Amino acid sequence: MDKFTKLTGIAAPMPLINVDTDMIIPKQFLKTIKRSGLGVNLFDEMRYDDDGNEIVDFVLNKPAYREAQILVAGDNFGCGSSREHAPWALLDFGIRCVIATSFADIFFNNCFKNGILPIVLPQEEVDKLMDDAERGANAVVTVDLESQTITGPDGGSISFDVDPFRKHCLINGLDDIGLTLEKAAAIDTFEGQASQARPWV
Repeated sequence: MDKFTKLTGIAAPMPLINVDTDMIIPKQFLKTIKRSGLGVNLFDEMRYDDDGNEIVDFVLNKPAYREAQILVAGDNFGCGSSREHAPWALLDFGIRCVIATSFADIFFNNCFKNGILPIVLPQEEVDKLMDDAERGANAVVTVDLESQTITGPDGGSISFDVDPFRKHCLINGLDDIGLTLEKAAAIDTFEGQASQARPWV
């Protein structure tokens, strides 16, 4: 998993509430178990018409937001089914941070496990960032995980909370497998001792 320390990128505004995981990545794209290649289908039913043409009014189809790395979203983002393909699709598109007033629990947890930082803020602060994000190509925001601050285009700063253990994992690029591998030496020692104590096993 890629490390997350400090991210400076364009923030895209998506003020919709209750954006569920089927909206993020529709069910017909869940056949793959690969984490790559899903970005093109992110928000598929909102990005494309029935003929596969881009819907020009959708935010991520607008030239200013095609390279967005931060999403400023509405309340209860990531609700619905528990599909891990949702953060996979966001990450493959290039989104590394989602900011909202609340998230569905499973989606929230899956973000951390895939290198995406979900940030919960009060409505008034999300509104400020949403306003910043409306600036198009000038909507450059910096998210500093180490200092737990968000800096807007005008230099204003907002602080956010994050669980210390999850912060440690993101800064060091540790997913569940990485956390296990950190204990590899201890695991090898235990297995060696267990083999000597119980050679019949």
